[in-house]
Amino acid sequence: MRKIVFDIETKNFFQDVGKNDPSLLDIALVAIYDSETDSYSSYLENEFNKLWPIIERTNMLIGFNSDYFDIPLLNKYYPGDLTKIKSLDILREIKNSYGRRMRLDQLAEGTLGKNKSGGGADAMNWWKAGNVEKVRSYCIDDVRITKELYDYALTNNKLIFKEGGTLNEIKLDTSDWERPNNHKLTFSMPF
Repeated sequence: MRKIVFDIETKNFFQDVGKNDPSLLDIALVAIYDSETDSYSSYLENEFNKLWPIIERTNMLIGFNSDYFDIPLLNKYYPGDLTKIKSLDILREIKNSYGRRMRLDQLAEGTLGKNKSGGGADAMNWWKAGNVEKVRSYCIDDVRITKELYDYALTNNKLIFKEGGTLNEIKLDTSDWERPNNHKLTFSMPF
C-alpha cells in the first residue's frame, strides 16, 4: 500500500481572505513523505506537475486536519477530485475518539517527546521574508511528525498528548486505517 503523508503551508491566513474557507487560501508549498520511496520531498506551486503523478498513484493520503484544510485547499489546484483517494485525517480520528480537537505540537510532545520547529504564523512570516528554505524545512518537519504519530498509533492503538504538564492517552481503533477502499481516482492529467 502506497501512503503519502502530507502537509501544506500557505501564503495567507483566513483573516486575509475574510472567510474560514481553506479553498480561498493560496499554497506556498506542499511537503510529502512517500512510503514507496521512503523519502521526503516538497513542491512549490510551479512544481505541482511533479506532485500530481505521485498523488494519483497513492492508495492513501495521511495528514493532520487534512480532510478539513489540506485536501480542499489542494483540490483548488488539482484538476480532478482528491477526495476520491482514501484519506486518514489523524485530527479527525482523535476528535471522533476523544471528543475534541488538539494541536499537533501537544501530540508530538506527549507521544514522541519532541516539539514542532515552529508554527503557522512563523512559516508565513518566513515565506513573506523570502525564506523559502526555512518554510520547506518547517513543513517537512511537520510531515515527519505526522508520519511518526501515524506509525505510533498504528502500532499502539493510541496517541498521547501533553496538557498542563500531564500526559493523557487517546485510545484509537486503527484496525481499518490501512484497509483499501473501493474508490478509484480518475486520472485527469496526461501522465
